Amino acid sequence: MTVSNEIKPLPQEANRVQDAKEILDRLVPRVIEYIDSATKEGSKVGPSETPQEIRKQVDLTLPEKGEGIDGLFESVEHVLSKSVNTWHPGFLDKLYASTNPVGVASDIILSVLNTNSHVYTVSPILTLIEKSVAKQYAGLFGFNGPRAGGLTFPGGSYSNITSMAMARAIKYPDTKTEGNSDYKFAVFASSHCHYSVKKAAILLGIGQSQVLSIDVDKEGRMIASDLAAKIETAKTKGYTPLYINATAGTTVFGSYDPFHQIAEIAQKNNLWFHIDGSWGGNVCFSDKYRYKLDGSEKADSITVNPHKMLGVPTTCSFLLVPDENAFKTANALQAPYLFHGSNEEENFDLADGTLGCGRRPDALKLYLGWQWFGTEGYGKRVDHAFELTKYLAEQVQNRPGFELVSQFPPPCLQTCFYYAPSGSLASEASANSDATRFMAKKLYDSGKFLVDYAPEQGEGGRGEFFRVVINAPTVSSKTVDDLLNEVERLGKEYTKK
Repeated sequence: MTVSNEIKPLPQEANRVQDAKEILDRLVPRVIEYIDSATKEGSKVGPSETPQEIRKQVDLTLPEKGEGIDGLFESVEHVLSKSVNTWHPGFLDKLYASTNPVGVASDIILSVLNTNSHVYTVSPILTLIEKSVAKQYAGLFGFNGPRAGGLTFPGGSYSNITSMAMARAIKYPDTKTEGNSDYKFAVFASSHCHYSVKKAAILLGIGQSQVLSIDVDKEGRMIASDLAAKIETAKTKGYTPLYINATAGTTVFGSYDPFHQIAEIAQKNNLWFHIDGSWGGNVCFSDKYRYKLDGSEKADSITVNPHKMLGVPTTCSFLLVPDENAFKTANALQAPYLFHGSNEEENFDLADGTLGCGRRPDALKLYLGWQWFGTEGYGKRVDHAFELTKYLAEQVQNRPGFELVSQFPPPCLQTCFYYAPSGSLASEASANSDATRFMAKKLYDSGKFLVDYAPEQGEGGRGEFFRVVINAPTVSSKTVDDLLNEVERLGKEYTKK
């Protein structure tokens, strides 16, 4: 009998327990210091540097030979010092903010497990967690049937895209094999919808021009009568109406569409009714603001992102449905080399219900956060953010030179406003945009605040205005006051330049 030569593990992997201990012993105190620094006097929200400047300061060339722990921590310092610190109370720029300690723990656990939630055999408890969390989450939107549930996807756009693919496959099953050749599909969404709706139409071969825009009222909500009229017009032009995208919390103004009216129109015309609640959907946790979702129980699918409003680590997005069998009906294919339980009534190989394969078990992040804070704790977080958003809007209304663009109070957590250093807006939109951009950049240069801006849409638009999102529970009324005081100071600087 011939004995083969033994092949031993690579030396670089032989001491992984000791290496893990050494790395974590150094990393954990540095991470704690980084989190703590966010609220220290003089701390900065991020580096105000151009891409070219950072490239000159940091050598990003990868080495031929590994640099070990010293190289690792040199890179860690570069990443921390050249990144925006979302733990900083002045991070008011996007529809998310920092996570929290339990969020950090959940991401560490996922990295340690480093598994794939595509099939049950490699992620048993994580599969059951995702199914359980999705069912309870769906219940908050009124999906209370025995098969209610959902799946996670890597971001709200992917969830929205999947919902449109499911609409096509379920309403018109032949498209799974034959494509769109026999149809000229039409998709309907408000003029304030997220751009992922058009991307979905592009990806599915429907085409961007087949996303028909529905007018909104002065509060940014879809006008149901215009939706009904445009569906009828589309039919006369030979379209096959397929899908309506409504929004719970539009990207800029935070508006909630009239779901009851839209559901009635969708049912009458046999359209799939989807709600993009990526941002505003998490009011489902609040007893005070859940009314904004009235009618959501009539939807065919709902996108909602716990990494917005709830502080769950990015990315964590759910697509929720009244009947989770819709995922397999729309997306499953025969792949016996991977999915061994495809004939079972209940699906535990979750990727058999998605368009992709590899899946990070993101549901664990919501599960641990929800377990830590409870439904009540998440509700308090949502209520706090709405209270501060209203406070910000009140201050804008009462200060000279400020003009509130959002309705009052803002329907979600973003307050849109102009500040005119001279006391009134300029007649030219470009002049107002120039002032807004100047102040926004100076806010960031100071290290105190990071805020965004957007152009006023439609005829007679007056240029770009500030968009301030209040999300994190560390934000206070003092943060709001400091921001507006700083805007006023920078406005005076702008008039002198």
